Amino acid sequence: MDIEAFRHMVAKNPKGFLGRYGLGNKILQEGGNMAEAVEHLTVAVQLDPTHVASHLALGRALIGLGKPGEAKPVLAAGIDAALSGRSNGGRDLVPEMQQLLRTLG
Repeated sequence: MDIEAFRHMVAKNPKGFLGRYGLGNKILQEGGNMAEAVEHLTVAVQLDPTHVASHLALGRALIGLGKPGEAKPVLAAGIDAALSGRSNGGRDLVPEMQQLLRTLG
């Protein structure tokens, strides 16, 4: 889907997880406005705190905004969701999140 399709989804359903995650992740992938990506991904994480990919994307966007201190607990929560069994998948993303945490110190 293109970014405008995700924008339409969010406009139609602001509390919809898929639109928020999709739009935030698309903005992140395209190197767009990181503050906007953080906004949408934060809502996505709030709507589904066990969706590991949302945590990873939000962590990346926060790092992109120069906010590593805010990224650390987001990444840690994603790791916890994956390893605790509360999420449906996402274990494959744990090594990348752990590496990001190591680089943040």
